[in-house]
Amino acid sequence: MTNRLPDFDPSRATPEQKAVLDEILSGPRGNLNGPFLGWIHSPEFAQHAQRLGAFCRYQTGLSLRLSELAILVTAQRWQAQAEWYIHYPIALKAGLPEAVAEMIRQGQRPAFDDPDDALIFDFANELYDAKRVSDATYAKAVERFGHEVTINLVGLLGYYALVAMTLNVFGMRAQGQDSLPFAE
Repeated sequence: MTNRLPDFDPSRATPEQKAVLDEILSGPRGNLNGPFLGWIHSPEFAQHAQRLGAFCRYQTGLSLRLSELAILVTAQRWQAQAEWYIHYPIALKAGLPEAVAEMIRQGQRPAFDDPDDALIFDFANELYDAKRVSDATYAKAVERFGHEVTINLVGLLGYYALVAMTLNVFGMRAQGQDSLPFAE
């Protein structure tokens, strides 16, 4: 699949588009890799979405490893090529074992050494499978992370599902991506 959107030329950006791009580039991401050059065709949406994304990526109260684990589960569930490609190395650098990531990529449940990893994996998969989370899993999440972080986890999963949908619908690949983690 090729990118379905017209190429974006920053030299022809509207003031609204320039404001979004400047905020993304000056923020914690520092790059436009991911859905941003798709969203930029709707600058108001792009601004709201990228701000939500900055919160979901950096301020949920979850460790980077747990956030990246949730993102990899989402990428696998949506078969989002660019999302996996971007977040896989970040997850490994954050301490997620390569064997665990590979099992997730293959759609299998890994044997987790860390109970927090297992909880994030189970929470995400229950939500994606049943469109709800069981009372038992919910209670574990609230006991371990509290209500605020549990709410933030749901937001993170929803945001990265939005990212995956964007990347998939518009056929977007990551910068420098030369391989696909999922069969097409």
